[in-house]
Amino acid sequence: QVQLVESGGGLVQPGGSLRLSCASSKTSFSIYTMGWYRQAPGKQRELVAAVTSTSRTNYADSVKGRFTISRDNAKKTVYLQMSSLKPEDTAVYYCRQSGGTDDYWGQGTLVTVSS
Repeated sequence: QVQLVESGGGLVQPGGSLRLSCASSKTSFSIYTMGWYRQAPGKQRELVAAVTSTSRTNYADSVKGRFTISRDNAKKTVYLQMSSLKPEDTAVYYCRQSGGTDDYWGQGTLVTVSS
């Protein structure tokens, strides 16, 4: 059973920064696409950012220029650096590891942006 463990969430003021981490137990981590998703109360889960096995990235329009996704294959970890945070970024953030027929999700970490 693959485990994805997210960390780094918390309370931050508007304009602040946070870095989320997601550590995978999957030995073949490097071949997978890694993504960050979020779900705000009363809303559907949405893609925030993703990075492929060849390090191509894509971002939701709402976070372009503010968030950066990166991966460290040696550490089997994906990161989401979040800057210029806004109250509307408040959500539970989930890590996803996907490829072929494999599709794994983390348990989520809460990010709250509030003064």
